Amino acid sequence: MEFTEQLIELEKRYEFLTSQMADHDVIGDPDLYRKTAKSQRDLEETVAAFREYKKLAADLEQARSMKDEKDPELQAMAAEEIAALEPAESKLVDRLRFLLLPKDPNDEKNVLLEIRAGAGGDEASLFAAEIFRVYSRYAEGLRWKVEVTSVSESGAGGVKEVIALINGDKVYSKLKYESGVHRVQRVPVTEQQGRIHTSTITVAVLPEADEVEVKIEPKDIRVDTFCSSGPGGQSVNTTYSAIRITHLPTGLVVSCQDEKSQIKNRAKAERELRSRLYALEMEKQHQAMGADRRSQVGTGDRSEKIRTYNFKENRVTDHRIGVTLHQLDRVMEGEIEELMAACSNFFNTQLLREQAAGGDNKNGTKSGN
Repeated sequence: MEFTEQLIELEKRYEFLTSQMADHDVIGDPDLYRKTAKSQRDLEETVAAFREYKKLAADLEQARSMKDEKDPELQAMAAEEIAALEPAESKLVDRLRFLLLPKDPNDEKNVLLEIRAGAGGDEASLFAAEIFRVYSRYAEGLRWKVEVTSVSESGAGGVKEVIALINGDKVYSKLKYESGVHRVQRVPVTEQQGRIHTSTITVAVLPEADEVEVKIEPKDIRVDTFCSSGPGGQSVNTTYSAIRITHLPTGLVVSCQDEKSQIKNRAKAERELRSRLYALEMEKQHQAMGADRRSQVGTGDRSEKIRTYNFKENRVTDHRIGVTLHQLDRVMEGEIEELMAACSNFFNTQLLREQAAGGDNKNGTKSGN
């Protein structure tokens, strides 16, 4: 295996970090212990796969040596074992190649999720609300925390727009390929003649930036306060707790009225603004890359139709990766892990092919698993 030396070094590093976690000086320093534990945890999956590979390779070598035995029964046993072990070895090697791809620095981040109704009027707003429920159910299963920062409801019971912060373990790595146009095909409740309508919504998934990455200067923002309100302008509270922040250099505007506290609303709005500014900077970097690389990282383009949900056929199709599942009913209940894994595998495979071809992907980053 061409990258054995790299894996040996990673295993040594993992063992060193494991020993450090038992060191009294490290245990006595909470920050150092946390950093050490995170570094060890980041290597754990790769090292476990490498150890599995070493055991399998040893078993395979032993089976191959048995092929030279004179006993026909032993030869048959060896052939049977080789036939089972060789495919397993190939799969492990592929998995290790994935694990050794450069890591996306945003994979560990929380995200800002934005869902907006597109073409289709009330039906689009209803579907926007349903897709937000899909991600909320998925997040619940992974014990992520979903905090709505703003929501604009429609008269039909849907949402024109909903923006939420999602906090948890490796959120961006899971959701990063969800950005784009989602299309729904179904018979609306209001349709009398049973005709199928097509509506669209847009989803944007932005990695949350921290204060170190994006510093907001007080002179660059204007902060306005207003009364929170619900559907139809009904007053939620009579205090000026809602916050609107305008970033003067870029013209970006964010608002939050989810909390009754002005301080909490401002904190959420600033988190959203940092994430949007970070996304703008990422887009500038992507534009500076070659067209091939942009095809890898450009999956956040909201003009790109990425998925179709056909209710009549109980079908969901991801157009980027050519995957169709006839289990839309389960997907709408938040069971989207299969789609996530398929996207991750597709884009990782593209990166591997580019590396194998000697392309210019030296700065390529793998998706989450």
